[in-house]
Amino acid sequence: MSAAFTERDRWAMSAALGLARRGLGQVWPNPSVGCVILDADGAVAGRGWTQPGGRPHAETEALKRAGAAARGGTAYVTLEPCNHHGRTPPCTEALMAAGIARLVSTIEDPDPRVCGAGFERLRQAGVTVETGLFADQARRLNEGFLTRASRGRPFVALKTATSLDGKIALANGESQWITGPEARQYAHRMRAESDAVMVGSGTARQDDPSLTCRLPGYDAPSPVRIVVASDPDAAVARDANLRDGAAETWLICPADIQAAHPDWAAGPGIAETLPVPVDGRGKLDLAAALKRLGERGLTRVMVEGGGALAASLLRADLVDELHWARAPKIIGAEGLPAIGGLERARLAQSEGFRLDRVLGLGADEVAVYTRRDPIWRG
Repeated sequence: MSAAFTERDRWAMSAALGLARRGLGQVWPNPSVGCVILDADGAVAGRGWTQPGGRPHAETEALKRAGAAARGGTAYVTLEPCNHHGRTPPCTEALMAAGIARLVSTIEDPDPRVCGAGFERLRQAGVTVETGLFADQARRLNEGFLTRASRGRPFVALKTATSLDGKIALANGESQWITGPEARQYAHRMRAESDAVMVGSGTARQDDPSLTCRLPGYDAPSPVRIVVASDPDAAVARDANLRDGAAETWLICPADIQAAHPDWAAGPGIAETLPVPVDGRGKLDLAAALKRLGERGLTRVMVEGGGALAASLLRADLVDELHWARAPKIIGAEGLPAIGGLERARLAQSEGFRLDRVLGLGADEVAVYTRRDPIWRG
């Protein structure tokens, strides 16, 4: 039920959305939720956000800080409070026990165990429930959770850094560094807000990346590292940085080879091997691969390379957001392209993204494109 929201409501929900962002990349498979509690006089009594691993929930954290001041107050929550017993009691019960008089929220939780039941439980208990405030912003913040719920796979953000003419490296493979430090820091922030970072086997071999988050002052765990490879042994050498234990490394490989050689990709630093079928082209079925990742609980996957993997994801319509960093450099036709062959027969087949925003980062710029049917636009 929507309402005529006040400026105080808007301020409090905006603050709750800011708190929710703190949990991105750290709470999968749960959504990242923020909560602000105002006491009966409208003063801030408590605030909280989903903690690493998904527990405690934002409401529990905020109520703990608010204490007795929550009674008769208003709770602003960026997603419908849960109404089912899991590892912890329902947040609806915690809100009722604390004496919350009014709940302001955004959208329903698509989880079948919730999906409107949380709001209804609170209404039945006499709590005034008002929804719809900043609904699109809430969907956008939790686009990973919502994509997994509705499409059975994680939200996929493809990031590339190129010259003005779309090249990621010289013909000899040299690529460090095309963009400057500000654009590279932007990429590390993307890693920090992702559950996993994915690369293809060529990037793993050529660049020997670490794929960890190295922002100044960042002390949270780095995202899961994923390599898509038909030959994981060749893709991830025994002395590769991806085996250094700094973060988990998962391999996506062909199911038939994994079945025939179960120890094929064994070795230090590999936490999981996820076998998937190949498609009619003899290539790994990336839709099936992302479905496996969704089943494992991942909600947000950042793809960093290379050109063949990017092309395969685009061809299969599996990219939700494109972050294109451009440096003011020209490499020429002999350079390596950011995107491999897409086999388009008509220009109309290339229409799939819309410009969302452009950021100036030092001498470079990052253009962010979203799908024409983004999940956050209700």
